[in-house]
Amino acid sequence: MHIILFEDSFVSRLFPATIGRPAFALNVGTYRLIDLLAHLGGEMEVIVRPNLANMIASDYPHLWHPDKGERSDPILLLNARAVPHASLIDQISELVRQGHSGVVRTDDRIACALFARQNPFPHTFVGCSQMLGIVEDLDLPPLGITIPLLEYPHDLIRQQLATMNDNLDFRLRSGEYREATEVAAGVFLANGCQAGPYCVFDATDGPIVIEKGAQIGPYCFFKGPIHVGPKTKIIEHSAIKDFVTLGAVSKVGGEVEASIIEPYSNKQHHGFLGHSYLGSWVNLGAGTCNSDLKNTYGEVVMDYGGKKVKTGMQFVGCFIGDYAKTAINTSIFTGKTIGACSMAYGFVTTNVPSFVNYARSFGQITETTVEVMIQAQARMFARRGVVQRQCDIDLLRDIYEMTKHERHLANEPLSL
Repeated sequence: MHIILFEDSFVSRLFPATIGRPAFALNVGTYRLIDLLAHLGGEMEVIVRPNLANMIASDYPHLWHPDKGERSDPILLLNARAVPHASLIDQISELVRQGHSGVVRTDDRIACALFARQNPFPHTFVGCSQMLGIVEDLDLPPLGITIPLLEYPHDLIRQQLATMNDNLDFRLRSGEYREATEVAAGVFLANGCQAGPYCVFDATDGPIVIEKGAQIGPYCFFKGPIHVGPKTKIIEHSAIKDFVTLGAVSKVGGEVEASIIEPYSNKQHHGFLGHSYLGSWVNLGAGTCNSDLKNTYGEVVMDYGGKKVKTGMQFVGCFIGDYAKTAINTSIFTGKTIGACSMAYGFVTTNVPSFVNYARSFGQITETTVEVMIQAQARMFARRGVVQRQCDIDLLRDIYEMTKHERHLANEPLSL
């Protein structure tokens, strides 16, 4: 099988979550789509935004490229915004077994296409538009499956709640985990992992899975479903509960509920984080809290680029882009986004653009230069033993240029 993961033109709706990573690298329900698809076997090819190409080549050297020869049948096209749900593996496997070519559409957008015994594509692509144009011209019959797509950032939390138990069950089938019945039923530890002393574990509503190298401090409370990534550190007296996914090498403390934290981010002090998404290399200062419920208990309506979007959800927190930071005692209002490389102080009552120092409650919002962020990135990486590459620097410059419209109009200074 040859799998082609592609980003379509709607991937920008997922900003700030996808501003510095491909959609298939979003961690939802404990899986990134690209990692989940590895269970299908075969070769994998990706079509992403041009500014991500160098980073992808460095981070995913195993991917197919034209020098490796021809694509092999069957060929599966899958939208990179597809929700990484374990059921997707069974659905695709069944389509391949049946051997019929066809297409799956979600809201009139191509979510998936299967070419069972033919290769209609040239050896190299001009881009996603060319590929999708070829699919449309072939007028393929519909395939009888449904594939949800991530449309907006709040869908990350919606789908986390919907898929996490299934995905954890799928993980546990690998046999790589030991059920630590001496701790509590439903607690699964990777080889060599130990639970912290004097901790309480409640797996009544879902398993608690802790990966190799994770460190669990004493006097913590865990209520599943939870997935703790490799080499993640849980600070003492933490409360981690209900649908929490913690990425690798993150540091987490305080109270966290129904949230996703990508790798290398820090939320290690007391404070509440609920129904929220943190990108990578985020740092939340001590006492930072967010609201995930309106005082009216009504539906949360998000503001994405000036467009009001109804979520259909009562609990929605904040969505924070890569490299963003908050000062001590920062308070983030319900349903707010904080852009990449920004610093937030005080009360976050509006969405925060990328590359700004946001102190609106103190009467000040100023722009941060990309050179400052490149230097800060180098220091952050060095602390974790990560080498700063040219592709990392270039991506920061690209994000800065892509988000200029957020900060000011016609080069005028940003004002309140």
